[in-house]
Amino acid sequence: MNVGMVGLGVMGAAMARHLSRAGLLTSVWNRTPARAASLAEDLGVMQANDLPDLAHQCEVILICVSADEDVREVTEALRPALGPGHVLVDTSTIGVDTAEALAEQVAAVGAAFVDAPVTGGAEGAEAGTLQIMTGGDEAAVERVRPALLAFGSHVTHLGPVGYGQRAKAVNQVLAAGMVQAISEALAFADASGLDAEQLLPVLSGGAAGSRLLERRGARILARDFEPGFRMALHHKDLHLCRRLLQSLDVNLPLVEMTLKHYDRLMAQGHGDEDMSALYRLKRELFETGNRKSL
Repeated sequence: MNVGMVGLGVMGAAMARHLSRAGLLTSVWNRTPARAASLAEDLGVMQANDLPDLAHQCEVILICVSADEDVREVTEALRPALGPGHVLVDTSTIGVDTAEALAEQVAAVGAAFVDAPVTGGAEGAEAGTLQIMTGGDEAAVERVRPALLAFGSHVTHLGPVGYGQRAKAVNQVLAAGMVQAISEALAFADASGLDAEQLLPVLSGGAAGSRLLERRGARILARDFEPGFRMALHHKDLHLCRRLLQSLDVNLPLVEMTLKHYDRLMAQGHGDEDMSALYRLKRELFETGNRKSL
C-alpha cells in the first residue's frame, strides 16, 4: 500500500511519522512547501510537487486539514488524477453534508471516499492512540484500516459516508460538557480555599474522573493553556454540531452556551489556547465585583 499524507500540521505530521514507521508512507504534501520538504527529508519519503503528483504516487491519500473549504479545495485539486483503485480518506472534522457531497464527486471518477475523523488530540496523535470513527463503503474502510491503525488504537466503522462525522459531532458535544464541568468545578475548588492540586487525584480517582481531568487538571490550575486541542478548532466543530442539530430541528443548551463562552474568549485573543482556557471565564465568576452568571 502506497499512502500519501496531505496536511502536515501538528496532527498530520504525527500521523505521517507513524505511517512512515509502519512502512506505509510514500509521499507528503502541504500547502506550505517548506514544511513538507523538511518532513519528507526527515522521514526519507517523497515530497509531491502538487496534489495530482501525490495521486499518481499513492493509491491511498489521507487528508488532515482544518475546515470544510480546505477539504473541498484539496479534493478538487486531486480529483482529475483520481480513478478506480484510489481511496481518499479525510481525517478532518467537517460537515456531514460536505463529506457526502465530496464522496459523490470522488465516486464519479471511480474512486472511494472514507470520512475518518479522529479523537484523542495532539497527545493521541503523538502516541499513535487515536480513536478513529469511519463512514463509507465497508470494503474501502477495510482496505485502509492498516493505514489508520498505524496512528490509531481503534478503527470503528459506523455506517455510510457521513457517519464518521456524525459520531465526531457527538464526541465534540461530550468534550464541551467535560470542559465546562472541569473548568467550573476547579474554579469553585480554588475559590473555596481548597488545595485544588491536592484534590485533583481524589477527583480523578472517583466517579467524576475523566481523561481530560487527568491530562489537563494540573495545567488548568497552573494557567498553562498550551494547546492540546485549540479552542478555535473546538469552536469550529461546535458550529458543525449546531448545523447538524438544526437539520434535526433541535438546539442543545450545552452547545449554545459553550459557543457563547468561546466567542468571548476568542474576542480576547485566546482562540489559539487549549479549550481548557475556558477556566479563565469560570474563575472570573469568583472574583470580587464579577460574581454573576456567564
